[in-house]
Amino acid sequence: MTISFKETLASGKFIVTSEVGPPKGTNLEKMIHHIALLKESVAAINLTDHQSSIMRYPSLGAALLVKEQGGEPILQMTCRDRNRLALQADLLFAYSRGIKNVLCLTGDSLVVGDHKEARGVFDLDSSQLLAAIRTLEKGKDMGGNDLDGTVSFCAGAIVTPEANPLEPQLIKFEKKIEAGAEFIQTQAVYDLDKFRDFMSYARQFPVKILAGIILLTSAPMARYMNKNVPGVRVPQELIDEMAAAPKGSTLSKGIEIAGRMIREIKDDRICDGVHVMAIGKEEVVPEILKEAGL
Repeated sequence: MTISFKETLASGKFIVTSEVGPPKGTNLEKMIHHIALLKESVAAINLTDHQSSIMRYPSLGAALLVKEQGGEPILQMTCRDRNRLALQADLLFAYSRGIKNVLCLTGDSLVVGDHKEARGVFDLDSSQLLAAIRTLEKGKDMGGNDLDGTVSFCAGAIVTPEANPLEPQLIKFEKKIEAGAEFIQTQAVYDLDKFRDFMSYARQFPVKILAGIILLTSAPMARYMNKNVPGVRVPQELIDEMAAAPKGSTLSKGIEIAGRMIREIKDDRICDGVHVMAIGKEEVVPEILKEAGL
């Protein structure tokens, strides 16, 4: 029997989650393969919602697929593409089909995606979506109307602990917790000393925090993230380590680095767990966890 993610959060054990990016199309074979690999290795699987504003198979459909395959899904919901009516309706549908976990996101800008002519909605932001979930749980919709049947979700949000400046992120972090976030996934962290500083602040709040671990596959990838991904900073020593890896072994080196970081986070009890993002290489997540000693 699959243990609910809410129960895992309450267990006090070190938590590991991962994610799967739905395909651009209806061929689900690769996603089903990744789900099969991950469902026994992680507590829950995130299903990304048009990640980087690129149109894909819907996160809701992917979450249902995880459920069908015997895994524990975390439905990602962005506010970029739907207004409050559509968001609430999708939450009702998800809950009625056994999906009990939601990660609330405002959503990436459309200018980085593949439909630049699309119009962003942004009727709500992630904090307001969290508040909407808690309102639905009380038997009301956002218009104050009674529901015939309520919901009960384990809801979370994200934070970027390496943002510069950090203060706006801390304000958003507190706002999300006030709105009802039970868990927080972070953007990728590579500087664990800086992450420790963030956690010394975050520990005063009653929320579980999962450190985001993005698999490095090459030194150019690390440099690209430093240049183009806000809130991500790969230290130069890690870039040098990736660059020094023999030809053909950079992926193995990235797996080693990710495993090493997870092991340090766990052994030093820096936070409550990790969220592993392999971005298209989900098949190596079990290797990363093995490298971490999990």
